[in-house]
Amino acid sequence: MILQTPSSLLRPWSLNDRPSLVKHADCPEIAASMRDGFPSPYTLADADRFLAMATSDHPHLFMAVVVDDQAVGGIGIHLLVDIYRRSAEIGYWVSKPYWGRGIISDAVCAILPIAFKNPDIIRIQAGVFSNNPGSMRVLEKNGFVLEAIHKKAITKQGKILDEHLYVLFRDEDSPEG
Repeated sequence: MILQTPSSLLRPWSLNDRPSLVKHADCPEIAASMRDGFPSPYTLADADRFLAMATSDHPHLFMAVVVDDQAVGGIGIHLLVDIYRRSAEIGYWVSKPYWGRGIISDAVCAILPIAFKNPDIIRIQAGVFSNNPGSMRVLEKNGFVLEAIHKKAITKQGKILDEHLYVLFRDEDSPEG
């Protein structure tokens, strides 16, 4: 599946993305707003691990964000399990030189209809660190609403932060609803 947005192309990750992934993901400012599973520094071994997972057969949706024929970021929909099995989590990042261009806002807009084609998904959520207002704006532009603030829920780089939980529900009036 390939999705064209006004500012980028979304496509499945490829093993050929390895050099571009390392180049663009190796940024402490990106890692500072991601879970600890997103390492800093970002090495070739890290890229190999991620690409092996992202290109394997799994129910999750992981796509490269491509600008100028380079994978400069990523976006994904991760299906939750157990009692949360009707929910999914969205996550994304883009290389620092591409910040502020609307690339991730466009990517989120493009991927949401694909995620909601899964009839089991009734909500998509995103946890955003309290020190990342740019990510909050991305979600708000795409119809997400702040559902909760989990006080002192995150420990990142020795700092304790709040987590802002944003949510978007399936439109019950839509054909997919």
